[in-house]
Amino acid sequence: MQLWALERFPEVRAGDDLPRQIVDCLQRSAMTPQGGDVLVVAQKVVSKAEGRIVELNQVHPGARAGALAAETGKDAREVELILQESVAINRHRRGLIIAEHRLGFICANAGVDHSNVAGSEEVVSLLPEDPDASAGRIRDALAETFGVQVGVIISDSHGRPHRNGAVGVAIGAAGIAPLLSYAGQADRYGYLLRRTVEAVADELAGAAGLLQGQADEGRPVVLIRGARFVADGVGAAELVRPLEEDLYR
Repeated sequence: MQLWALERFPEVRAGDDLPRQIVDCLQRSAMTPQGGDVLVVAQKVVSKAEGRIVELNQVHPGARAGALAAETGKDAREVELILQESVAINRHRRGLIIAEHRLGFICANAGVDHSNVAGSEEVVSLLPEDPDASAGRIRDALAETFGVQVGVIISDSHGRPHRNGAVGVAIGAAGIAPLLSYAGQADRYGYLLRRTVEAVADELAGAAGLLQGQADEGRPVVLIRGARFVADGVGAAELVRPLEEDLYR
C-alpha cells in the first residue's frame, strides 16, 4: 500500500469549491488517481469550505451552557455550540466535555475545535453538516475529471476510551464500505471466522493522519493506493456502534 500527501495545498476559505481545489492540486502535483484508490480529506478543510466556522462573539449561551461552563471552566459560548451540536453529554470534567455528536460519534467537545481555524481563541470550527455528502461531492469531481471511481473518506482525530492519544477516524465516506467482514472465511489454520469485522475506513484515516499531521503541516489531503476495501457502502454511520450493543454506555 502506498500513501502520498498533496503538498502546497491552498488555504481554504468559506465558499471555496473544495472538490475543484483537490482536483487542481492533484493535477499540479502530477498525481493521477486510479480506480480503487482512496482519498482521505481532513475534516477541517471541509468545514472551512462549507462555512462551518463560528465567531464566538456571535454566540449567546443559554442557562444550561452557563451551568456546564461553570462546572468545566470552559467558555460558555463554546459550551453552547457543543450543546447545539450534541444529542447527549456523556461525561465532563474540568476543561473537557465528552459528547454524543448529532452524527452519532462520541468525541471531545462535539467536534467544536479551535486548532487550524483562524489562530484565535474567538473562532472555532464545527464538523460538517453531512460528511458523507461532502465525500460524495469530492468523489463525483474526481470521477468527472479523471474518469475513475475512487473511495473518499472525510477524517477527523478522536480520542479513545482506555487509550492515550488521538487517532484519525472516518466521519464521512463515499465509494467505500467502512467495514470489511471476514465472517465465513477461514484463518491460516482452518478456523472459520464468525464475527471478525475490520474498520477499514478508520484504519485508512489513521494511516493518512500520519502524513496529515496535527499542526502546521498543511497536508489535509492524502491519496492511498493498494488498500483492500469494498467499493459499496452506506456511509460512515456504519461505524457507530448502536447504543444497545455498547457495553460502556
